[in-house]
Amino acid sequence: MKSLLTTADTVLRRYTPDPFVIALLLTVATFALAVMGTDSQPLETVQWWGSGFWGLAEFTLKMAMILLTGYVVAKSPPVQWFLLSLIKHVKTPTQAVLFCTFAAMIASWINWGFGLVVGGVVALEVAKRVPAAPFRVLVAASYSGFLVWHAGLSGSIPLALNTETDKITQELVGFTVPLSQTTFGTVNLIALASIVILLPTVNWCMLKFVGKAQTASDIETRPAVPASVENQELSTWLERSFLLAGLVGGLGLLFLASTLFDGTFRLNLDSVMFVFFIAGLLLHGSPRAFIESVQEAVPKIAPILIQYPLYAGIMALLVKTGLASQMSEYFVSVANADTLPLMTFYSAGLVNLFVPSGGGQWAVQAPVVLPAVEQLGADLDKTIMAVVWGDAWTNMLQPFWAVPLLSIAGMRIKDIIGLLLVVLISSGVVLSALFLML
Repeated sequence: MKSLLTTADTVLRRYTPDPFVIALLLTVATFALAVMGTDSQPLETVQWWGSGFWGLAEFTLKMAMILLTGYVVAKSPPVQWFLLSLIKHVKTPTQAVLFCTFAAMIASWINWGFGLVVGGVVALEVAKRVPAAPFRVLVAASYSGFLVWHAGLSGSIPLALNTETDKITQELVGFTVPLSQTTFGTVNLIALASIVILLPTVNWCMLKFVGKAQTASDIETRPAVPASVENQELSTWLERSFLLAGLVGGLGLLFLASTLFDGTFRLNLDSVMFVFFIAGLLLHGSPRAFIESVQEAVPKIAPILIQYPLYAGIMALLVKTGLASQMSEYFVSVANADTLPLMTFYSAGLVNLFVPSGGGQWAVQAPVVLPAVEQLGADLDKTIMAVVWGDAWTNMLQPFWAVPLLSIAGMRIKDIIGLLLVVLISSGVVLSALFLML
């Protein structure tokens, strides 16, 4: 087994292209499948692709801001002190891998964007503390924690089904599905507990056959902000003073407090970005320190800006041509009441490779899956969670979500794809058994 895993890791490290190249390949493959597998005409298909190219523009900006503001917060002196106070107890490679895994899982369960940022930053800091730990294993372990995101507080499908104004909830379900039946339901909690046990075990096993790809000395560190400046002109003083950061940060805290008090606060992308922005400003203590941290983070955003439009085009192709529905319908057609959740899990995993967005995937699969639940008399809650976990499952192979974390860690997808394949296979076996047996 060790020889097989080592060989697979070596091959994938040699031949896996850059995530941008993967996005280009998926675009070409999806276009070819749409033309050959549906009634869509080539020119019509091209028009759908081009029209949908900027369909994720708002989401792309929000993802870029999540990464930027999250990075700024994570690199602030108080947060660095907190992380280091925890990491100082990590002394062995085994402890390093376990720490990265649990930190990423906890952060991802709270919020998926927060989890990606925390995963990258923790991998960097732990690597500096324990240089003997293989850095790419630490990065892979941190990203593997993202597997639990859709089962957590920011899971887009459970949240949508718990919203009365959601279009799919109204048209296809006819009633809301409370979080007590999805996120906090028995099926999800058992699946979550299984993954929480599985991931640390699998990541620990990786240490047995992986050598170091990068040492702590290879990891860039940001030079400290000067403690004092000779130029004491008003402009320089304002840049270095806490005054403006404190005033604007105070306004932000007041706004958050008011929304919490009147019940309008919602944990979503907008609120997470706002919290990170205000926290970063306050934690860095001055506009200059905040800007210097932002300048360090900006280069890490570039991969997001050039890749996400391609995936928006892919999503448009799948939806407009009906190709995504065909994928889902095939799995549903061979299912019965007992196997529908399992088949839905597999179909969700396949669709996610082309539509790596929880909300987008639900819009594609719900019109196929939900009628099948009623027709076959299958378990609604279990089938919903099958889509949720299927969407999260193949993220281990799809570099779309790995880009922010890899940008922070300074790694390439080829460095960790072989390790994530182990996570994909092992978690797939466990989740398949659960959806078949529960």
